[in-house]
Amino acid sequence: MSRIGKKPVQIPAGVTVTVNGTNVHVKGSKGELERSFSELLEIVVEGEEILVKRVDDSKESNAQQGLTRTLIHNMVIGVSEGFEKKLELAGVGYRAALKGKDLELSLGYSHPVPYAASEGITFEVPDNTHITVKGISKERVGQVAAEIRAKRPPEPYKGKGIHYEGEHIRRKLGKAAK
Repeated sequence: MSRIGKKPVQIPAGVTVTVNGTNVHVKGSKGELERSFSELLEIVVEGEEILVKRVDDSKESNAQQGLTRTLIHNMVIGVSEGFEKKLELAGVGYRAALKGKDLELSLGYSHPVPYAASEGITFEVPDNTHITVKGISKERVGQVAAEIRAKRPPEPYKGKGIHYEGEHIRRKLGKAAK
């Protein structure tokens, strides 16, 4: 039995949820999101709660119930509060700057590395070694942060590269270990 799937999703004030069959449309102060879900589930709005119910007791519907409930919860949180990921640049000469809405990164290459902001994503650069990725879709914010990190992932010898704020980078000793 899915324990997470049974929990109702609370709808905060200012958020409207409409369910049309398997499509869920969530609208709030930050924007609106829409997503289609599995036919094995029934999504019901009762007062200020959203319930995800299984049509049958199959193993697949049990697995889908928890996932669907979590995705709907993330949609509700996204349109009301939004999501953000923070990145840090570590290394001599590693810098980030905003060019309009897009991001321009200096990562030790012979050229600057541009990163275009996709729809629904905004960047903040409080100083030249920190980047904040913001948006209403948790999935998209995480994907964009991972793509930026992949431009120069942290290396284990000196710790240079782009890493998430608070991420621990496992260090190696290198030649001194002999």
